[in-house]
Amino acid sequence: MKLANLSRSLLRSAAVAVVAFGMAGCATAPGSNEADVTVSDPLEIPNRFVFAVNETADILLIRPATEVYVGVVPDPLRQAVHNFIQNLLGPLYIANNLLQGDFEGAQVATGRFMTNTILGIGGLADVATEAGIGDRPEDFGQTLGVWGVGPGPYVVLPFLGPSNVRDTLGYGVDTLADPFRIGTNAAGADNAMYGRTAAAGLDRRSQLLREIDDLRKNSLDFYATARSLYAQQRRAAIANDIAPATPEFPDFDEPAKK
Repeated sequence: MKLANLSRSLLRSAAVAVVAFGMAGCATAPGSNEADVTVSDPLEIPNRFVFAVNETADILLIRPATEVYVGVVPDPLRQAVHNFIQNLLGPLYIANNLLQGDFEGAQVATGRFMTNTILGIGGLADVATEAGIGDRPEDFGQTLGVWGVGPGPYVVLPFLGPSNVRDTLGYGVDTLADPFRIGTNAAGADNAMYGRTAAAGLDRRSQLLREIDDLRKNSLDFYATARSLYAQQRRAAIANDIAPATPEFPDFDEPAKK
């Protein structure tokens, strides 16, 4: 029994770590660069320690597990997993669009959620995109930003990666308000929640294998790069300049072959 509990705990930690490194591969606003954003980081010393721990977890555990996932699971099945996970977040997207006063965004998010749930077999197929209904992901951290709440100091969370005070609070609210979490908790089906977390982490990390490798290899200070990219991505997401679910990474030139 203890072994089962330990395995479940490790699974949860590993899954959350994968999600964190999805966040670490943050998007940049088009045409921006690292120097464009000044980030308040009074906790830099402990932040760097936590960042190093997260990096170690990714290098030793998360990235190898993701490579196995990509190598074993066929592309169509991985895409179905991605679609399903994104669709489960639909109610949160709708709620946050409404809280931001973006009624058009809420209408689009509702249309997308209903279309994929009904016609996409519970969200396994992204019928909405094929029908021209765009993605409108919004989280409560963005909502707070729209309401005028500043980001506060930059923090690196254990297994949750780059964040700030505002987005940490937003993450907590989204977690508590997540209908899937509420439903599985009420049904006593905690394993379903852990399974979704693991699948979401592997899905997110699998989309960023090359990008994070490039950032590690080409950054003089990977910590500072991740910090700057995170701040840029969040500013852009709050301003609706770029969808947070579709990160844009700097392009690194391939080394010339001798």
